[in-house]
Amino acid sequence: MSLSYLEATARERIQTLLDEDSFEEFLPPAQRVVSPHLGQLDAPVSFDDGVVIGRGSLGGKTVFAAAQEGGFMGGAVGEVHGAKLVGLLRRALQERPAAVLLLLETGGVRLHEANAGLIAVSEVMRAVLDTRAQNIPVIVLVGGSNGCFGGMGIVARCANVIIMSEEGRLAMSGPEVIETANGVEEFDSRDRALVWRTTGGKHRYLLGDCQQIVADDVDAFRAATEQVVAKLEGGNVALTLAGLEAEQALLEQRITRFGEASDPLQIWTNLGLSPAQAQSLPMLEAHDFVALADDYRVKGQA
Repeated sequence: MSLSYLEATARERIQTLLDEDSFEEFLPPAQRVVSPHLGQLDAPVSFDDGVVIGRGSLGGKTVFAAAQEGGFMGGAVGEVHGAKLVGLLRRALQERPAAVLLLLETGGVRLHEANAGLIAVSEVMRAVLDTRAQNIPVIVLVGGSNGCFGGMGIVARCANVIIMSEEGRLAMSGPEVIETANGVEEFDSRDRALVWRTTGGKHRYLLGDCQQIVADDVDAFRAATEQVVAKLEGGNVALTLAGLEAEQALLEQRITRFGEASDPLQIWTNLGLSPAQAQSLPMLEAHDFVALADDYRVKGQA
């Protein structure tokens, strides 16, 4: 029976995604490496600080992997949480796996550890780029109920490839943050259909922000990830000036083309979809969506 990626825990995702019985966890809960800040605030702690990291294999190839636990503080990043991610990426530089997989589910920085969390996220970004600079691809998977927001949304876009499900969400600021800062007229966070149209996997795929979209199934994520690892292996995966300039040009084109749109439906029709096709997109299964979307989507950097 297939396992829903959305409903699975971090450990279930990482253990099912990788080859059976291949995952070796670094700093497991038994070592009780917890946040030094939460206890001082009488806040609950987790013995893995909300992130699982380790080594395993995927299709017989050694990979490093990390999975954020959305059930603990929404997967938010604090000092220890971030240090574990950075440590995993730095160890990858020494052991040179075929890829580093980041299974992200997070609202961003943990407010209880604001400054420490912000520093941690910046260190994760640097570590991702350092890993890519050594021709080790970094692949992000997004499909949890909390989405991928805040600084970790930026981390995701620093990776080589992002794989999402329709249920996954990706953005810098979350819906509630936008509404709080600019009012409900700017963005109504209670309009769940609007939220998913704006930040969900289908919209991100159409805009070129993610390179693959799959069904809400760990096996589907596994198959897609295995293909990406094989495609990137041995290639130049470092961030180059040419790649950065191409990405900037893409963003400039997007703001020029879609900057006046107030709803993703308008963007989808601007891409060339008919109004009827645009209205049907939210109801399409992943395979049918990709078959239609590939004729219209913005081609992002892979």
